[in-house]
Amino acid sequence: MPRYRLVLEYDGSGFVGWQRQDNGPSVQAALERAVHGLCGETVAVTAAGRTDAGVHASGQVVHLDLPRPYPADRVRDALNHYLKPDPVAVLQASEVGEGFHARFDATARHYRYEILNRRAPPVLDRHRVWHLAKPLDSEAMAAAAALLVGHHDFSSFRSTQCQAASPLKTLDSLTVARRDDRVVICASARSFLHNQVRIMTGSLAQVGLGRWPPARLAAALAARDRKAGGPTAPPQGLCLVGVDYAAPGDRVSRRPQG
Repeated sequence: MPRYRLVLEYDGSGFVGWQRQDNGPSVQAALERAVHGLCGETVAVTAAGRTDAGVHASGQVVHLDLPRPYPADRVRDALNHYLKPDPVAVLQASEVGEGFHARFDATARHYRYEILNRRAPPVLDRHRVWHLAKPLDSEAMAAAAALLVGHHDFSSFRSTQCQAASPLKTLDSLTVARRDDRVVICASARSFLHNQVRIMTGSLAQVGLGRWPPARLAAALAARDRKAGGPTAPPQGLCLVGVDYAAPGDRVSRRPQG
């Protein structure tokens, strides 16, 4: 059975998340319905990361096995036809070796979180940003973010419902930058704990609002206790923007530069 890799873009606003669930529509179920439309068979799809309800993606990677070979462009175009009107699009499709695994072969995942920092509420991007009206000190946030980079026990920054066997993770990069009326947080790691990026963001917002000094992020990390971390930022500001793979030239990423 030929295996295909897809790169997806989706608006997570109306979904219960990536994973198929009984309590509402999921991105996975929408894509699997489209695959059925293409080949007439039920095919499971596997993603690089399971985004939560309300979280978006511009560079999600999945793999699936089709019962017969198709030209890659036909796979992309047919799936986009059958995905309508769901807010999901296949950006790229390519045939890969049967050993490729979208989740286990990923060497890095990249997330972007956007905070709209202005008095006026969002209208066009109301489902894609976290609105904070009070001015944020993005430089203090950047200083605090640097304290979290590296290999640590991130127990203070993971959901109490997290099912990961270990809280130890290596955070490769965590940056904060102001772009006009937006504060953009970019995080990169091989893998993340459940809600890790959103809790780190909520904690950084406490620094930006002047409620916490930057050093409190280091203290929270050292506490290894979820109660020491900040609040969980809302999901709509978060987007999975890219996934990296080990093979040369095999990066699948739409993350912004800088």
